[in-house]
Amino acid sequence: MTLALPDIYNAATTFVDENISQGRGGKVAIYYQDQKITYQEVFEKVNRTGNALKDLGIEIGNRVLVILPDSPEFAYGFFGAIKIGAVAVPTNPWMFAKDYEYLINDSRAQAIIVHDSVLPEIEKIWDSTPFLNHVIVVGTPKGKALSFESLIAKASAKLNAEKTSKDDVCFWGYTSGSTGSPKGAVHLQNAMITISDLFVKPVLGMNENDLCFSASKMFFSYGLGNSLYFPFRFGASTVLWPEKPDPEKILQVIDKYKPTFFFSVPTLFARLLRVQKKYDLSSLRICLSSGEPLPPAIFHQWKEHTGLELLDVVGSTEATHDFLANRPGRAKAGSSGEVTPAFEAKIVDDDGRELPVGEVGNLMVKGDANAPYYWNKHEQTKRMMQGEWLKTGDTYYCDTDGYYWYCGRSDDMMKVGGLWVSPIEIENTLMEHPAVLESGVIGGTDADGLLKPKAFVVLKSEFQPSDHLRSELQNHVKNKLAPYKYPRWVEFVDDLP
Repeated sequence: MTLALPDIYNAATTFVDENISQGRGGKVAIYYQDQKITYQEVFEKVNRTGNALKDLGIEIGNRVLVILPDSPEFAYGFFGAIKIGAVAVPTNPWMFAKDYEYLINDSRAQAIIVHDSVLPEIEKIWDSTPFLNHVIVVGTPKGKALSFESLIAKASAKLNAEKTSKDDVCFWGYTSGSTGSPKGAVHLQNAMITISDLFVKPVLGMNENDLCFSASKMFFSYGLGNSLYFPFRFGASTVLWPEKPDPEKILQVIDKYKPTFFFSVPTLFARLLRVQKKYDLSSLRICLSSGEPLPPAIFHQWKEHTGLELLDVVGSTEATHDFLANRPGRAKAGSSGEVTPAFEAKIVDDDGRELPVGEVGNLMVKGDANAPYYWNKHEQTKRMMQGEWLKTGDTYYCDTDGYYWYCGRSDDMMKVGGLWVSPIEIENTLMEHPAVLESGVIGGTDADGLLKPKAFVVLKSEFQPSDHLRSELQNHVKNKLAPYKYPRWVEFVDDLP
């Protein structure tokens, strides 16, 4: 499905300006610590930020890295850059100098908006970033860095959006770089509204009465939608929380602000379930999980604990957000759900031939929110962006009801005794055992050099490692799955990497 957008279109008008024209100026847009920031304030600060960037010489198409924790300034920097036609690049504020050196030079960013806690890392590489002209600091600047607060205080609160095309570049999302150096997935002006109107609205039913809280941060493509452009599209509100995820603190945030939407990842949901103290979660109506496969055991435990389905959804940086999602009221535990209206999907073999229902193959998705290319990565673009279709790198099968079931990354599948084995299937089965908190499965080689499954297991606090428990877990998998799939080795660990 494709949205009909005008040829001249700037995403900031949808996500910022329209909240004013639709009469929401006095409504709280952002809850941040003890602050309540209205849509009118957001509108004016976005305009001031855009004007401040223009005053520094930032032009249409220039990249601006936003290296901030979740905060109001992130929203101002992100949409301020977009509104003047520059390209916003959300960036992790918890990295090291060498990481920033790569990202700044790869993107050729002319300006960065950075938190003062990150400034020491930036100072280490300032002289080795030849394209970088301006370092704008939220907090206390040092040396030749500029004060964000001072710049926007002097700038005008009035700004007309640059007349960009719907096909102009809007923002980038850097991938994790699991296959080499991080790659900048380039997104167009139409990407965020496509996800909002063809996924969030029809599938999740978000509206202006909702309050969103995401434990996943805005420098991730998942968190960027959850915390920022989803609520801003529908005039809802968002809770921005700058700290690193901690189960107890996250529950305190939910208890304090009473969000209706909560977004996180399976590992964190598992740890939330282990917190002994009881918190009020009754305000929640939609809970989403992404970032890694959701084991059925966590789905059932969360439902028992809260009365709510934990909706597993799947997306990628390249696709902007989610292309598969379980729907409220019809979620299937262990499944990644159905294709969202923003995308089409197909499962193909290694030669690109579409496979029938029930057969495992490579998942490909098509939609207007897909990144058209990686910045300066022509070979990777050719491999992953195949015409209208994006190769996700995941293996799946689709059942007769149209639900998709994850089988692992394309390069994670193991062949054991000539038969394909999915690590995720073994991990999910181990998670069903009452002693197991988390599990990870990889391929190991036996004495004959043959590939066999090896499991790493994090136990719940009330269980202790033992040879007996190791054998019990192996037999648990043997009894649930085909015997050749059981892990030949089980290693107990305190945490998974």
